[in-house]
Parts: sequence; C-alpha cells; structure tokens
Amino acid sequence: MLCAISGEAPQVPVASRKSGNVFEKRLIEAYIAENGKDPVTGEELSTDDLVELKTPRIVRPRPPTLTSIPSLLSVFQEEWDALALETYQLRQTLQQTRQELSTALYQHDAAVRVIARLTKERDEARDALSKVSVGAAPRAPTGGDAMQVDTTGLPDAVLARVESTQAALSKTRRKRPIPEGWATSEDIQGYQPSESSEALFPGGKSLSLNAAGDLALIGGVDGTASVYSLSEKRVVQTLNVGGGKVTDAVWVGDKAVVASSTGVVKVFENGTETASFQSHAGEATALAVHATGDIVASVGVDKSYVLYDLTTSSAITQIFSDSTLISVKFHPDGHLLAAGGTDGQIKIFDVKSGAAAASYPMSGPVKCLFFSENGTFLAAVTENSTTISVWDLRNSSEIKVLETGSKIDSISWDYTGQFLLTGGPSGLTVQQYSKSSKQWSEPLRSAVPAVAVGWGPSAQSIMALNAEGVITVLASQS
Repeated sequence: MLCAISGEAPQVPVASRKSGNVFEKRLIEAYIAENGKDPVTGEELSTDDLVELKTPRIVRPRPPTLTSIPSLLSVFQEEWDALALETYQLRQTLQQTRQELSTALYQHDAAVRVIARLTKERDEARDALSKVSVGAAPRAPTGGDAMQVDTTGLPDAVLARVESTQAALSKTRRKRPIPEGWATSEDIQGYQPSESSEALFPGGKSLSLNAAGDLALIGGVDGTASVYSLSEKRVVQTLNVGGGKVTDAVWVGDKAVVASSTGVVKVFENGTETASFQSHAGEATALAVHATGDIVASVGVDKSYVLYDLTTSSAITQIFSDSTLISVKFHPDGHLLAAGGTDGQIKIFDVKSGAAAASYPMSGPVKCLFFSENGTFLAAVTENSTTISVWDLRNSSEIKVLETGSKIDSISWDYTGQFLLTGGPSGLTVQQYSKSSKQWSEPLRSAVPAVAVGWGPSAQSIMALNAEGVITVLASQS
C-alpha cells in the first residue's frame, strides 16, 4: 500500500470510506483540516470518513540504487553535475543582471545630463528674455529720446569722475581724524527716546536723512514717498511714484531718488519730478549713492544693477548677475559695488568695468549691506537673522560674527567707522569697534523697535522708523 499523497508506504494507513484511497493518517488529517476535501477526488471529506487499517509494522527497505559503493559514487557524480550546471546558470544570470544594471545607470546618467543642459538653456533663455524686456521699451528720463542702456562699461566722462573720486578719497580716508564734536561711546550709552512722530508712514521700510540731518525721506506702501521735517515735526513734501509700493528711497544731495515695486526709479528735486527710469524688468529692490554724489545704483529682481548719472538724467550701464539682487551699497571710495543676492552670495563688482571682483558666501538671502567708512570692512545681514557678518575686504575673510539676540532689519555704520547701528522689531543696538584693541562692545541696547535706522548729525542722535510708521529720535538727555 502506498499513500495517495506522499507516494510512500504509510506508517499509520487510513482509507477513505467514500473513495477507498489509502493515506498516511497525519497527512490526510492535516489536508482535511485545511481544505475539508478528498485530495484525490475533491469530494467533501471529514476525519469521521476515515477508517484506520491494521497492518504489520515493517522496516522500510533502502532504495536499491544506494546499496553499493559504485551506485553511491554514481549518485554523487550526478549531484555534482547538477550543482555545476546550477552554478553556471547563476553566473550567466549574474552577468546578464550586471549588463542590465550598467545600461540602466548609463541611461540615468544621460538623462541627468540632458536635464542639466535643458535647465541651463532655460536659465539662459530667461536671462536673455529679461534683457530683451528691459531694452524693448525703455522710457526717456523726462520725455525726450528713448534711453539706450549700455552694458559694456561707463562713459568716459563718468569714468573720469569715478577715478578722480577714488584717487582723492583713498589717500585720506584711513588717516582721517574723528571730527570734533562727534559722539563718544559714553554719549551713546545715555541715548534715550526723546521725541516721536505720529503714525504717518504705516508700512514704510526705508529711511534716509539728508546731509543736514533735518529731513527724513520715507518710503510708503501706497506709491508715495514722504519728506518729513524733524524740526517742524510734519510732512513737508509728498512725492508720487505712480503706482506700486516704494521699496527704497535715498537722498542724493538735495535730490530724492525713489524706487518702486513696478521697477520705476524716479528723481525729485524740491518736490518736482525731474527724471524717471524704467530699466528693470520687475521690482527695483534697493538703491545706493556713489561717493561722487551724482551717481545712483539700483538693483532688482531681474538679476541686474543699473547705474544712473543724475547730471545728465540717464541710465549709463546695466550689469546682469546670476541671481535676484535685494540689497546694494557702494564702497566709500566708489570703485566697488556690493550687491546682496537671494542665493546667499554677496557679489562684489568693479564699478568701472562691471566685472565681478569677488563673492562672499552667506547663510541666506542678503538683506542688508553697509561698508565701514575706512573702506576695510563690510557688514552684512541675512533675512530673519540675529547676527551681523563682518568681512575684511583686504583678505576676503569673515572676521567677526556679532550676535544681537534679536532679528535685524536694518544696519548703518557711522562716518567714523566706530559705531554700527542695528534695528529690528525687538529694538535697536549699537555695536562699537575699537581700532586700538580690535575688540567689539555694545554701548547701547534699546527696546525702541525699528524697520529702518539712521544716524543724526555727528552721531549725536539716532533715527528709528517702526512698522507702524512712527519716527523716534534717540539722543542724550543731558
């Protein structure tokens, strides 16, 4: 008798009453428990349908093929041949898998290269499109002939002014004595809020004081800039930019230069518009004044900076970079221009040629820039940062990181290069650098909030503009 399931002689044979088939008891019981059927006929079957067969227990004989040494050797040879064949097949499969993997990796690498090339072509096309849009329909400064933007360099007359200014300032600025009557560290320690205006400029984020320190130029979100008299405590002029919020506003002598989110840069004198420029394809984000006193730079989201000559009311050059620019400042000598990008880089340009001179890495979009008056240091702040990075231009290294403990929205270095003013929503601070000890200290920390700050004449006062549009003057109470 042989088991219908295993094909071997059963140890405990049982038979099905329904089909008559013989099974090994443990095998058929396990099958019934799982399926409830006869494995041969497929009929319903239970353990009650099984009849145990009584047979004498016998010793299972060995297979006749394993009763001699020659037969065992033959079996071993067959096993070895099967193992060798299986190994050969595995090697073939491994080689085929390696080839398929190599092909897949090559295709992946080719796809990555194609994507990188297409991305580069896309960026180049966008850059070219921004240049075309800038030059397609330029506006004349005051209604004359169409303005042509030169991207190759400065005109000879402007270049001569820049070089003469650099030569004159670079000889004197490092040995320049501190002016008589300039505020000292002890004076600044006693600064307290002395007066505040009404909330006249809500949403304004830019503040610029004229040379006399009496007129504050403040940008607004309603497309206007206001000239506020600190002595009269009232707005004396309102300058209409013509749509869009004012992104920055600076004094250039007696002229007010205002940039807007529409890309327009306008020049006003005595409250009257004297020039208008539309060089940026998109928002103009920041302005800076050159040491000559008649050249202004603007930067924008179109990744470019533009230089304007106010003596001729013309745009004289436009230089493109590789990222959106959101801050800008001229070196005190006027030969370098620093622009902060959203890519976390401070880009240093040669003003005379427009060539990139250096690049300093930061941890995020560079919101604020300011050169020290001696021309040695550059202070920079990234968006939502509580620290100031101080760079040494002589060796292009970050020499100091100043922690203020609160968010910084604006910075301003005083004329002597001793005091670095910071302003933010939690208050303002003054960081002092001692040239003799080469150490930093903090003579002032005030809770007056500020989105923009500036120094008064001889650093004898501090102006702060807060988010509600209130101007607060801090000065010594003695």
